[in-house]
Amino acid sequence: MIQRIQSVFLLLLALAMLSVLALPLWHKIDGLTHQELTLTAFGFQAEGWQLPTPAGPVWLIGALAAASAAVAAFEIFQFKNRAKQLMLGAVNLLLIVATLGAMFYFSSKGEQLLNVKLEGQYLPGFYLPTLALLLNLLANRFIRRDDQLVRSMDRLR
Repeated sequence: MIQRIQSVFLLLLALAMLSVLALPLWHKIDGLTHQELTLTAFGFQAEGWQLPTPAGPVWLIGALAAASAAVAAFEIFQFKNRAKQLMLGAVNLLLIVATLGAMFYFSSKGEQLLNVKLEGQYLPGFYLPTLALLLNLLANRFIRRDDQLVRSMDRLR
C-alpha cells in the first residue's frame, strides 16, 4: 500500500536526490586572487576567472541524481509487486553510489583547476546522496519485512 513507511522513505529519497540538482555541491575560494569555483550538478561555475578547459561531462551528476529520483518515485507505486520493488531498490542503490562517485571525481578535478594548495569545501548538496542511500536501505528493509509478513500469513491459510 502507498501509505506504508517505505513509501515515506522513498519519497524523501526522491526529494533528496532532486535537491542535489538545485544545491551547490562543492566550493573553493582563492583569497589572494579572489577566484571562486563552484561545482553544481550540471557543471562548474567560475567567478573572477575563465575556466581553462572543460572538466568533462559534469552533467553526469545531474543525470544520475535525476534517474535515482525517478526510480524512487516509480518504486513507490510498485507496492503490489514487492520483488520488483526490491529489484528497483538495488538499481537505485547503484545509481546513488554512482552519483556519489561522480561527485567525488569532479570535486577532485575542481581541486586541480584552482590553486592546488588550497582545499575546497563540500557543501550540503554533497551529503544528500548519503542521506538518500540510508533512506534506500531503510525502505528496502521495510519492503523485505512486508514480504516476510505476507509469506507467513500465506502459511497460516
